[in-house]
Amino acid sequence: MLTIIGCGNLNRNDDAVGVIIAQRLQQYLAENPHPHVRVYDCGTAGMEVMFQARGSKQLVIIDASSTGSEPGAVFKVPGKELEAMPEPSYNLHDFRWDNALAAGQKIFKNDFPQEVTVYLIEAANLSFGLELSSVVKHSADLVFEELTTFISQNNE
Repeated sequence: MLTIIGCGNLNRNDDAVGVIIAQRLQQYLAENPHPHVRVYDCGTAGMEVMFQARGSKQLVIIDASSTGSEPGAVFKVPGKELEAMPEPSYNLHDFRWDNALAAGQKIFKNDFPQEVTVYLIEAANLSFGLELSSVVKHSADLVFEELTTFISQNNE
């Protein structure tokens, strides 16, 4: 089973890129069914990422990044390099997808994906709004194409 999860906030312009790609992939799968592929829009809910990933062999996470790199830059990173144990907190908003990777491995052990890839797309604009910037939209198209190719090649 391959699980693809888009993360982000639809109300913060480029922060929505992971969610938008996930929604496009859901439409793609509706038209081109692949029974061993699941796609979720988990928004900003790290806890949901952990539970949706459970039981998969492979996991792909897509999100925006804000590192000071060139806007639209796409980083494809092994999940192991990004997982982080959560800091103690009483607020679930503090539990992000990077925390979900670490906690999922610890809690679910072999029932959590060992193959994790994270696509990070550098944001140009994270202010309130509903539009992707043109450079991030272009990068989103490239990631979408790469993932549809991956789905077709690996899940036939």
